[in-house]
Amino acid sequence: MSEQTTKYKRFSLARRIEHLVMLLSFTTLGLTGLPQRYPLAGTSVFIVDLLGGIENLRSIHHIAAIVLMFGTAYHIIVAGYKVFVLGMRMSMLPSLQDVKDGWQALMYNIGRAKSFPQMGRYTFEEKMEYWAFAWGTIIMGLTGFLMWNPITSTKFLPGEWIPAARAAHGGEAVLAVLAIIIWHFYGVHIKRFNKSMWTGKMSEEEMLHEHPLELADIKAGVAERSIPPSVLRKRQMVYYPVAGILTVVMLAGIFGFINAEETALTTVLPPEDQSEVFVPQTPTPRPTLAPTATPLPSPTPVPATATVEGGSAETAEPFTGPTWDHEVFPIMQAQCTTCHGPAAMGGLNLSTYADTLNGGQSGPVVIPGDSANSLLVTIQEAGGHPGQLTPEELEIVQEWIDAGAVESVEPVSAPVWEGDIAALIQPKCSTCHGAAAMGGLNLTTYADLLNGGQSGSVVIPGDSASSLLFTIQQVGGHPGQLTPEEIDHVQAWIDAGALEK
Repeated sequence: MSEQTTKYKRFSLARRIEHLVMLLSFTTLGLTGLPQRYPLAGTSVFIVDLLGGIENLRSIHHIAAIVLMFGTAYHIIVAGYKVFVLGMRMSMLPSLQDVKDGWQALMYNIGRAKSFPQMGRYTFEEKMEYWAFAWGTIIMGLTGFLMWNPITSTKFLPGEWIPAARAAHGGEAVLAVLAIIIWHFYGVHIKRFNKSMWTGKMSEEEMLHEHPLELADIKAGVAERSIPPSVLRKRQMVYYPVAGILTVVMLAGIFGFINAEETALTTVLPPEDQSEVFVPQTPTPRPTLAPTATPLPSPTPVPATATVEGGSAETAEPFTGPTWDHEVFPIMQAQCTTCHGPAAMGGLNLSTYADTLNGGQSGPVVIPGDSANSLLVTIQEAGGHPGQLTPEELEIVQEWIDAGAVESVEPVSAPVWEGDIAALIQPKCSTCHGAAAMGGLNLTTYADLLNGGQSGSVVIPGDSASSLLFTIQQVGGHPGQLTPEEIDHVQAWIDAGALEK
């Protein structure tokens, strides 16, 4: 056989199948993991829709993670057999020579060395890739366990570890994908298309270029160590029981990883009575009140419209309880949206009022008016939640739910002189307090009204209790007596600052 056609076996069929399985699981993890880290990206939305929704995507991600765990366990058992039983060199371990080879390769690439380093079974680049993958698998496994089993994890670790694990998991995923695309693809598939992991063999020319020291060992007949059958059997008798115990331990670990718990929501049974919840199409924006031209005494609150889960309801008294927009959402954003934001762990998104009322896989988590049966409260009362609220924060959430789970409070426009109070007063009062100005009081214009009469000011903006215009009418029996509804209207106008328009 000529030198050009000589082939050297590099990888067995089992190693190639192992590589393919790890390749497919890693690729699947990347394609299903990055959309969860960047949920608003167009590509992420496309992938989620293509897979039939976020829950399908997560299920596929979990299956790929399980395959990766089984592949890692198999690799450890096989590697142990090759080293302990077959006595193969641990040629994948880093050494000082790798540092020297890396430095010489750098000098060669920038024109400062005459030759590229000669390397053996594995190059320094291949070792770096291998151990980077091993380190990444450890990081992804540990952080993945914390995210998969948050309640179990927080029995032993502070709750802050869960969002920290999420950040580390996503960051390592981005790093791993970029390393594969930029480093591995270039070095293996673009610079030189290395087919050995698919065919299992390399030509002599390829071996001379990439692994000349290994080729020299093969030709010298020292590449493989010969082990007597008796020694082989003794080693197998020792290794097989150890490998069996190690396999059981790793399988038990994988089983525990998967089944330690389901989600933070399914650990508490949903209430039996689950009323249908009305969700407004868009959240109600909080209004911005226009400033007054001149400072006025502090007015008392005016009646307000409270936006609740059933729509809007005008309250007879000003609504003073907690609202989603003002008190509750900042708590959710600080403590809960790391897990229950757009990624919606357990199908629950707490980043908007509408999503919160929609609930998650276990049904509604907020039952307006009934905090005792609202999952959002009962789970927090149990304690130990990854996003555990303080007692003060939990009290605010309870008060909010019991008050009707109001989204926002929108002040109703207070009455003004023009179009409201003038149209009410002038028909009943101008006969005496018009141009004739009985008692020196003219109620024809806004300026005349504020000037008052012989008894002084009749309107003190912001203080209806001290305003004669209100107190005289409140006593009753006045010649131009207003109805109770009209008196309430005048009172609200004065307390809101007695605005002209």
